[in-house]
Amino acid sequence: MDPSLYVILDRAAARGRDLEAILDEALAGGCRMIQLREKEWPAGRLLPVAERLRERCRRAGATFIVNDRVDLALAVDADGVHLGQDDLPPRAARPLLRSGMILGRSTHSLAQAREARDDGAGYIAVGSMFPSSTKPDFQLVGPELVRTIRPETALPIIGIGGITPRGRRRRRGHLGRVRRGRSRRRDAPAARGDPRGA
Repeated sequence: MDPSLYVILDRAAARGRDLEAILDEALAGGCRMIQLREKEWPAGRLLPVAERLRERCRRAGATFIVNDRVDLALAVDADGVHLGQDDLPPRAARPLLRSGMILGRSTHSLAQAREARDDGAGYIAVGSMFPSSTKPDFQLVGPELVRTIRPETALPIIGIGGITPRGRRRRRGHLGRVRRGRSRRRDAPAARGDPRGA
């Protein structure tokens, strides 16, 4: 798992762009960790899309994660699943997964990060780092929460929310000290990225 650049493939954020084309751009740009996030389509409709994306990631040697849906992650032989605070907790999801599957958890507070760590998460996503247009109900916690969590765990910590190509220069000063030697998640729908996609 290499989450130094973690790209989210989200049909809504892509705004009509083909997810497979976006994936190819991300992989060509050096991304080696991909998450498929789909909040509206049922699993049956999403299955063939997930299978194609999974195969592309496999050929490129990239880690493929499915957001929310443990059943779909298992069905397409994904490398892991990412769960939000409203999804199954890691302690309940872990027994359902195959051995070696990655389990990520979104967190918005120190207490949630500690719970994710203790419940068996493989990485901890923390956010929102900055205002995010893809999640109107985001909880803005900022990079300071990453600094607070860092001493509490050796797990990879991935900053999420509002991390866009347009703002990378302005934000580098904020996140650079947080992610030194660590991971971050960039919520961009493409390697060139729609800046509104995070």
